[in-house]
Amino acid sequence: LLVSKDLGKHLLEVEDLLQKHGLLEADISAQTERVQALNAAALKFSELEGYQPCDPQIICNRVNHVQTCLEELEELAAKRRKELEDSRQLWTFFQEMEEAEAWIREKEKILAAKTCGRDLSSVVTLTNKHKTMLGELGNRRALLHQTMKKGEKILAKKSFSSVGIQEKMREVCLRWKKLEEVTGLHQQRLEDALNFFQFSAETDDLVAWLQDTYRIVSSDDFGHDDYSSQALLRKHRAVVDEVEKHRAAVLALRKQLALLAPDHRQGVDVQIRVVEVEQLYGEVAEVAVLRTQWLQDALAVYRMFSEVHACEVWVDEKEQWLEKMEVPEELDEVEVVQHRFESLDQEMNSVMGRILDVNQVVQQLVDGGHPSSDEVRSCQDHLNSRWNRVVELVENKKSQLSSVLKIQNFLLEC
Repeated sequence: LLVSKDLGKHLLEVEDLLQKHGLLEADISAQTERVQALNAAALKFSELEGYQPCDPQIICNRVNHVQTCLEELEELAAKRRKELEDSRQLWTFFQEMEEAEAWIREKEKILAAKTCGRDLSSVVTLTNKHKTMLGELGNRRALLHQTMKKGEKILAKKSFSSVGIQEKMREVCLRWKKLEEVTGLHQQRLEDALNFFQFSAETDDLVAWLQDTYRIVSSDDFGHDDYSSQALLRKHRAVVDEVEKHRAAVLALRKQLALLAPDHRQGVDVQIRVVEVEQLYGEVAEVAVLRTQWLQDALAVYRMFSEVHACEVWVDEKEQWLEKMEVPEELDEVEVVQHRFESLDQEMNSVMGRILDVNQVVQQLVDGGHPSSDEVRSCQDHLNSRWNRVVELVENKKSQLSSVLKIQNFLLEC
């Protein structure tokens, strides 16, 4: 049993042989105690004085022989245990290598079947799964490194043929290297896909924002009075600021496109998409400028109307006063009226300045091709006509006062 050359052909068989060898070693250990007891009893016969049933030398030789046989048996047991343990180490190495190969084959199949996703959500999911696999790869790499060390130790002992061990180590190393290369390529493809879909998502968000903004800046609501036009203009200026802030994002699209993988950046669709975004931004910016001008024109019109209304209220008041006023004949009363006209002249100078401003605004709106030019011009003509009417009435009244004053002065001189 102890000189058997059967060291097992796989790990389970070696484990079985080691278990049987352990029973044999226990048996030897039990027999060792018995042999030692028998030898001790036998040696007593070699020490007897007087009658000796056997030659003491024969007894000693016999005891030594049995002891030598027992020691040889123990040496054989220790040798076989070492051989079996070496065999177990060898087959453990081969089993671990086979497990590593099976794991590598499984991951190779998974990587071969994996896609890079069809949208941002699926790519993110696949990227997270790939990160998990990278963690598994790191753990398996550490285990494989330990197994390789075991193989090197087996080779250093030179207990078995090194051909099979070295061949297995070389084969697994090559497959592992290939797996890492494939994993790296797949990771790069995932990163490229992630960058592309992120670029696409950001571009879609930018397009959606530009479309919404275009609807806002192309609105035909310019307010219905001074207050509402001012409110719309304030809101529009905030929108214009946002449009300007997005200019950098639009200009950066070309740089971002250049950073994508060749398969992604050379696609016709993505290049057309970038051009569409640039054109849409240009349209939004252009319409935003136009709406700014339109709102300013609307505000100018409403302010002009407000100013015209204020002037006409003044004109109405003075026109009614002048039409009802009768030039007095008494000198004292004439002087009072004359003082009133002096105050009126000051008011008229102030109103005249406001009417000139109105005329200037009207001319600017007409020259700028404002859509309400006809209405604005009509309002201007009406105001100027009424102003001329007041001026005419004032001149008439002043003339009448002047005549009365001349008569009164003549009478006083007489």
